[in-house]
Amino acid sequence: MFRALIVAAALVVSQVVSVAASERGPETNLPIPRFVSMKAAEGNVRRGPSLSHRIDWVFKHRYMPLQIVAEYGNWRRVIDREGAGGWMHYTLLSGVRTVRVDTDMVELHKLPDVTSPISAKTERGVIARLGRCDTTWCQITANGSKGWARRDDLWGLMPGEVRE
Repeated sequence: MFRALIVAAALVVSQVVSVAASERGPETNLPIPRFVSMKAAEGNVRRGPSLSHRIDWVFKHRYMPLQIVAEYGNWRRVIDREGAGGWMHYTLLSGVRTVRVDTDMVELHKLPDVTSPISAKTERGVIARLGRCDTTWCQITANGSKGWARRDDLWGLMPGEVRE
């Protein structure tokens, strides 16, 4: 009986450890999933984590936000807004945070308030540098214009993520 309890406890502990380990990347110890941006103007996206794997996609937008969903050695499995993705070498990625505007003609306000004056409007698909975020608004910079956008209009943020 005592031996069965020890085995059961060991199984529970191993499951808790594996759940905790799955929340952090095995190579970087950073959260998985997380958002990064593309450092290069062009990056090959491969079927597997090595140069010998076939290129499935070529992403062609510098600073494009990508979500890292897995790590293996120097490779990161990434997906874009549409869910397309594969493995990219880590040197093609940057920790600089960007977002993609997901709604057409998003208003950028001077302050994080819908009644605040509008400083600019951005089109769907624009890639913007991400600044501070609260639970409802994010400060972004796009094409020289800076302002606050509703976070529901942006892709590249984890649910509930707040940035100071």
